Amino acid sequence: MLNIFHIHMNKNILLLVLLFAISSAYGATPEPGPDSVQSAKSFKKQITRTVKLDYLLFLPKDYSERASAKKKYPLIYFLHGAGSRGNNVWKVGVQGPPKLVREKTDFPFIVLSPQCPSGQRWDNDALMALLDEVMLKYRVDKCRVYLTGLSMGGFGTWRLGVAYPERFAAIAPICGGGDWIPPRLTDPNKASALAALGVWAFHGRKDSVVKLSESERMVEMLKKVGCREVELTIYPEANHDAWTETYNNPKLYEWFLLHQRH
Repeated sequence: MLNIFHIHMNKNILLLVLLFAISSAYGATPEPGPDSVQSAKSFKKQITRTVKLDYLLFLPKDYSERASAKKKYPLIYFLHGAGSRGNNVWKVGVQGPPKLVREKTDFPFIVLSPQCPSGQRWDNDALMALLDEVMLKYRVDKCRVYLTGLSMGGFGTWRLGVAYPERFAAIAPICGGGDWIPPRLTDPNKASALAALGVWAFHGRKDSVVKLSESERMVEMLKKVGCREVELTIYPEANHDAWTETYNNPKLYEWFLLHQRH
């Protein structure tokens, strides 16, 4: 009886193995290949764009002094909100760093504040082209370039910072949000730069224009993809205006200067 039992067991095992092999073969996904109803084509064409941005530029008080002729300066790249779009560039100076420098002329940063044209959103290509141009013309310390923006500019800060982490030492998006997919699909060559990017986000808990969850989602996503320094400051009583308190806080600028991109 014992031998018969072993024989039956071996047959059952062989049958199960055979059935599994057959089911795996039929269930396997075939490699995609040609079909009879479509044709495969390829397209290649070189295209060019012309971009235009008006901007405000602040230079530190000692920038033109002869003793500072070789000195390089950290730069803050500021992206305004939707309300400052248009063709009057001075509208950009009503909030954030370009407003601050009117009152604090000894501000130690170069401040670059472009204006987004009416009916448009921040465009990465235009923003990077402007940054490259300013860095060529002025004595910018390329290791200390910082990006920040509010509302629509907060969205622009997330988008530009994630796309070009190697160009910024730190970013500070305020009451913004972003697409959670790009961080997951980061170019492997940029992954280490993203991991080293300093991120300090700000949001009002009672924000009725851009929900707090927008910042929370981006912060959590960057943590998941390996960003080592990601902070979120929540103002418990603030609505959409989370920028006034943020930009008036000297600790933000101290925090910027703690970061360098090597």
